[in-house]
Amino acid sequence: MTHGKSIFDLSGRVALVTGAGRGLGFEMARAMAAAGATVILNGRQEDTLTRAAGAIGAEGGAAFSLAFDVSDAPAVEKAIGDIRAQHGRLDILINNVGRRDRRTLFDFALDDVRATLEDNLVAPFHISRTAAKVMIEQAWGRIINISSVGSFLGGPIDAPYAAAKAGLNALTRTLSADLGPRGITVNAIAPGFFATETNAGLVATPMVTEMLKHRTSLGRWADPKEIGGAAVFLASEAASYVTGQVIAVDGGYLSHH
Repeated sequence: MTHGKSIFDLSGRVALVTGAGRGLGFEMARAMAAAGATVILNGRQEDTLTRAAGAIGAEGGAAFSLAFDVSDAPAVEKAIGDIRAQHGRLDILINNVGRRDRRTLFDFALDDVRATLEDNLVAPFHISRTAAKVMIEQAWGRIINISSVGSFLGGPIDAPYAAAKAGLNALTRTLSADLGPRGITVNAIAPGFFATETNAGLVATPMVTEMLKHRTSLGRWADPKEIGGAAVFLASEAASYVTGQVIAVDGGYLSHH
């Protein structure tokens, strides 16, 4: 008995993952490469990207590095053009780059607020519409925005970030309406508490770990590798009728009290 291609198979697809040098971006790129996609890892530090691409390559995946700043509009347009020229297509975009600046409400300068909005909302808007031009020609595409459980909850010292991520959720819905008729789905993933390098200080704080034991359904931190399945699902044919959604990968944080 022969079996057809898995609906989760990404063979032949080309994916760009921003902020992919480490953490959740790297793990999503790694998972998509394992599913057969050719992945382009973006970030601002070429040496970090080269190591990350090498690690994926050592596992048998096809990975390339492409350093540029997602908040630099001309650099974004050049990068998308280069991907199209070198790989012939662009099927999947994961907007993972983000900025978080925790301060009390009255300590934020307006320039700090603008910078947070620029990286978390304006940059995904521009790179999405730039990538969409290529995807429209193919009549197929997947855009995945990385939001946060913080976009659904209020809390102190996080106003610009939470506002930007809530805006990203709205952008996800509106882009899905704009691009759905052109064969492109747009969804978001809202991660919960992941034990990444960036969160190392929190992971080492017993109070936070104890809080997660009681505040999440699964009672623990997430392993960064646990983000990969959601990314592969949304990028694949398995999610062909899923668009405009924000999927929480949070161990039950949002549904547990």
